[in-house]
Amino acid sequence: MGEQVSRGLRIRFGVVGQLAMALAIAVCVASSAHADDQGKVIRIGFQKYGNLILLKGKGWLEQKLKPLGYGVEWKEFPSGPPLLEALNVGSIDFGHAGETPPIFAQAAGAPFLYVAHEPPAPEGEAILVPKESAIKSVADLKGQKVALNKGSNVHYLLVRALENAGLKYTDIETVFLAPADARAAFERGSVDAWVIWDPFLAAAEAATGARTLTNGKGLAPNHQFYFAGQKFSDANPKVVDAVVAAIGELDDWAKDKISDVAQELSPGIGIPAAVLETALKRQTYGIKPLDSSVIAEQQRIADTFLALGLIPKPIVVSTIVRKPAS
Repeated sequence: MGEQVSRGLRIRFGVVGQLAMALAIAVCVASSAHADDQGKVIRIGFQKYGNLILLKGKGWLEQKLKPLGYGVEWKEFPSGPPLLEALNVGSIDFGHAGETPPIFAQAAGAPFLYVAHEPPAPEGEAILVPKESAIKSVADLKGQKVALNKGSNVHYLLVRALENAGLKYTDIETVFLAPADARAAFERGSVDAWVIWDPFLAAAEAATGARTLTNGKGLAPNHQFYFAGQKFSDANPKVVDAVVAAIGELDDWAKDKISDVAQELSPGIGIPAAVLETALKRQTYGIKPLDSSVIAEQQRIADTFLALGLIPKPIVVSTIVRKPAS
C-alpha cells in the first residue's frame, strides 16, 4: 500500500478519477501558459468549499497583488489530493487542503511549504451511518465496509476513531471513493459507513438523516492548511505574504456573516444555503503561521501513517514549514 501512495501521489479514485485529475492538471498548464503571456501571475488552487473560493469571488487578492505587478489564475480541484499533485508537478503555486493530503505529498517528495493554517474544526468531519443502521458505535464497524476519500483529511479521523474504539485499521474493509461516489454508495447500502467532511457531511445529514458515530472532537483536530510551491515562495515572498494577508481579511469578514457566506457559496456548490450554514458554523477562522503545537500534530499524523504502511518512508514536517519573510 505504501508503494502505491508514493508513486507521484496518485491517489486512486478509479479510472475516472485519474482521468479527471490529469485533465485538471492539463487545464492548469494550458491556462497558466496563456496567463504568462500577459504578465506575472500566481496560480492558486482552490476547492468548491472554503475561504479561497470566497476570496476568488471578492476580488480582494487581485487588488493586493496589483502593486506587486502580479495577477491571479484560479484553478479548481475536487479535493485536496489532486490539488497537492498539481502543486507537486508545478501546475499551481498556492493552494489549500486539510491535514492528511500534505502528509502523503511530502512522503512522495512534493516540493512545497506549509505557509499558514486555520484553527482546528473537529466537528467539521465525521463517521456517518444510515439512519436505520444497526451500527451504534465505532466498535461495531469491525468487519464492515467503510467509504472514504483516500489520502483526504478524514483518513486520519478514521484511523484515530478505530484506535480509540480498540480496533485495528485492518479490522474494517476500506472502500476508497470520492465524495459523490461515496454518497451514492452510502445511500444504496453498498457500504456500511462513510467518513466525510463538510459541506458533504452537512448535506448528507440533511438529505438522508444519517447518524454520526463520532466526529473529530478529541480525535483529529481537522486543520485547514495553506501551501506554496517552494520555488515560488523562495522567489516571491512578498506575493505569498500578500495572499496570506488577503485570506486574513476574508476571515475577518466571513466569521460574522455566516448567512451571507452560505448564500454566496450555495449556487456553485449545489447545496442549499440553509444546509451550508450548518457546515459554516462548524468551520473556524483566523489564519496564522504554524506553531510548534500544530507542527507536532502534523508529525503525529505522519508517524501514524508510517506505522500503518500508508506512507513509504519517515518524514519530518518541520523541515517544510515556511519561515516568515524578513
